[in-house]
Amino acid sequence: MVLQKPLDREQQEQISLLLTAKDGGQLPMSGKIQIIITILDANDNAPVFTKSVYKASITENSQRGTSVVTVSASDRDGGSNGEISYMITNSHRRLSDLFQIDRKSGDVTLIGEIDYEKAQLYQIDIGAVDNGGQSDSSKIVIDVIDINDNNPQINLLSKSESIFEDAPENTVISMMSVSDPDSGRNGDVKCRIKGDVPFKIQNTLNGFYSLITEAALDREVESHYNITVTCSDEGVPSLSSSVTLTLQISDVNDNAPVFEKSSYEAYIVENNTPGLSIFTVKATDADWNQNAHVSYILEDSSVNGVSVSSYVSVSADNGVIHAVRSLDYEQIKDFQFRVKAQDGGSPPLSSNVTVKIVIQDQNDNTPQVLYPVQTGGSVVAEMVPRSADVGYLVTKVVAVDVDSGQNSWLSYKLQKATDRALFEVGLQNGEIRTIRQVTDKDAVKQRLTVFVEDNGQPSRSAKVIVNVAVADSYPEVLSEFTDFTHDKEYNDNLTFYIVLALAVVSFLFITCLVVIISVKIYRWRQSRILYHSSLPVIPYYPPRYSDTLGTGTLPHVYNYEVCRTNDSRKSDCKFGTAGSQNVLIMDPSSTGTMQWIQSEKNILEEPDSPLEVGHFHIFRT
Repeated sequence: MVLQKPLDREQQEQISLLLTAKDGGQLPMSGKIQIIITILDANDNAPVFTKSVYKASITENSQRGTSVVTVSASDRDGGSNGEISYMITNSHRRLSDLFQIDRKSGDVTLIGEIDYEKAQLYQIDIGAVDNGGQSDSSKIVIDVIDINDNNPQINLLSKSESIFEDAPENTVISMMSVSDPDSGRNGDVKCRIKGDVPFKIQNTLNGFYSLITEAALDREVESHYNITVTCSDEGVPSLSSSVTLTLQISDVNDNAPVFEKSSYEAYIVENNTPGLSIFTVKATDADWNQNAHVSYILEDSSVNGVSVSSYVSVSADNGVIHAVRSLDYEQIKDFQFRVKAQDGGSPPLSSNVTVKIVIQDQNDNTPQVLYPVQTGGSVVAEMVPRSADVGYLVTKVVAVDVDSGQNSWLSYKLQKATDRALFEVGLQNGEIRTIRQVTDKDAVKQRLTVFVEDNGQPSRSAKVIVNVAVADSYPEVLSEFTDFTHDKEYNDNLTFYIVLALAVVSFLFITCLVVIISVKIYRWRQSRILYHSSLPVIPYYPPRYSDTLGTGTLPHVYNYEVCRTNDSRKSDCKFGTAGSQNVLIMDPSSTGTMQWIQSEKNILEEPDSPLEVGHFHIFRT
């Protein structure tokens, strides 16, 4: 409480005050106190400071309790009126939080934290008051000495989240400002980029920096960068600050799809089901998103003059190759085609790979016997002289199998024989040899059935009949083989069909012949019966037959009933006309049109005429 104006005890001996203290809360709280001031006798001498201004300095961040400066004042009064008390008179609360003055000694000490960056100079107003209330005032000016206690401050003004990989060099990524609140060399800052990255930082203006690209970028090598920028001051020790920027590298379609192999070779067993999945080609694209989406295309080519698309197809999404048709090893052993992998970029990039399909054999063909030739109409026989010794080569069965590998390995076995003790067949070579000496008792006609089997799984087989003649001369062979049937089943079937055909032809011929004879006889008998018949006359009245004949100016209509008996050979009815054979036939519904028909014979004179009974209307004019 400071006295603002002189008091006059004589005017007022006692003053009562009510002091209210309020806090700064949202709903302020307060307290009240009543002060009663008794006015004493006045002190007519005031204290006097030794200096009007006191100067001092203190290093920032000094410890609390550090002595800053000591002030002093003197009072010429004696006694209690000469006792001086020191105080800080500044109303600024911050000063009272930082500095404290000893009321008795005048020693000013630090009670708070001093920061050069907040204030470089402090000015404190102090006062000296005696017990009588007289006072004097002075000032303390405190200079704050800076130390390097602040890191550089980095402020990002702009930055890019991503950049295309084909961006040119010196493309600006970010702009930043860097400052250090310290002074002198403590505030001098230099920035650098940490690590080996294709970027650099460039000082554009005082305190402003640009982060730019230094080399070409490749997203496939590095898809993103964490760029750390470190700024350090020149203080001792040096202080630094860092900021990390995350930069995504946007993709550009600069990579074509790459197949996992330089070429592919796949195997498939013949007689496969159409639509069977053979295998899969795989290509990858180092790009990203749509630029890395790979589609597979079968390039057009021909296999044996036919489009390859009729053999295989390729799934565009996953590269699965399917067989379009059932493949036959005997027609084609292998074939090649090319598959193109194309990405979804714009423009798209592509690559090709050669695919070879090798068809594996399946045992789907039976052995074919080339020799001896099986004929249907004649007997072929191998001659063996009766003087043949053991091991005599009679003949050799030659067979082939169009399959491959073990499916074409053939073995020969003697299935049936007239005399199994006389001949044997080589298992591998098909040679038929004698296994004992031929004797005179051996039959001339020998029939061997050789079974030819391949080595497939399951195996397929064929059989061949070998006729052997054991004789020393051809006449003997011919006499014995005239009635020899080398293929009874074949001859029986052939005979059956021949007999059946002859029977059908004969039946048809006889049937036709009987029909023709019967018709002739029937007609001859009919003509005889009609000529001598005495059957009654059966009248018949057809509605629209009319004959007109004669001459004259008036029409005369005569109705005649013409009847024929069954034995009539010629017409019994003659129409007499006056020197004319013309017959005029007129349709009753006509309006006068006439047609003249020259008649050489009466229609009834025809012996084979189908008309048996006629009814005529004869008009005469």
